[in-house]
Amino acid sequence: MFEKAIIFAAKAHSGQKRKGTDIPFMIHPLEVASIVAGITPDEEMMCAAVLHDVIEDCRDVTGEDIRREFGDKVADYVLMESEDKSRSWIERKRHTVDFLKHRAKRPAKVIALGDKLANVRSLARDYKLLGDELWQRFNMKDKAQQAWYYRGLCDSLKDMEEFPEYWEFCELIAYVFRGVVVE
Repeated sequence: MFEKAIIFAAKAHSGQKRKGTDIPFMIHPLEVASIVAGITPDEEMMCAAVLHDVIEDCRDVTGEDIRREFGDKVADYVLMESEDKSRSWIERKRHTVDFLKHRAKRPAKVIALGDKLANVRSLARDYKLLGDELWQRFNMKDKAQQAWYYRGLCDSLKDMEEFPEYWEFCELIAYVFRGVVVE
């Protein structure tokens, strides 16, 4: 099933690049799946990790497509990780922080930790090279808003502190957003 999920995601993300780079987008879901596999051997969670962006970022892929191909659990996990792009950036991020803090079950938190850790690893690498110019590649260019979001995620995922991936996540956030004051 995991190999099938990789093929499905690769087709769905075909031609996509990471924001502001020439890096094939598919590198990100593979890294997320690798992080999740380091936390749990659960194949459905690994499948959801590799598929986590297909509904949000790929035209013509729905939750029902995921449900039909991979079953209810995988589809539910992917839907929990998908943002509603019709909402504003701040609405989406508030929802994510609140969901992870108050309502998300452990599998959703593991997949979110994998996704957010992969994102902040990329941010840290690029921040080292570009400095604050990095924020120009995003829709939300305000570094303080980005800091609010990532620090909120660190707090929302606090019950994952048994995993070294959580501590790496928080350390990278501290590095990237060092000195940023959030009001």
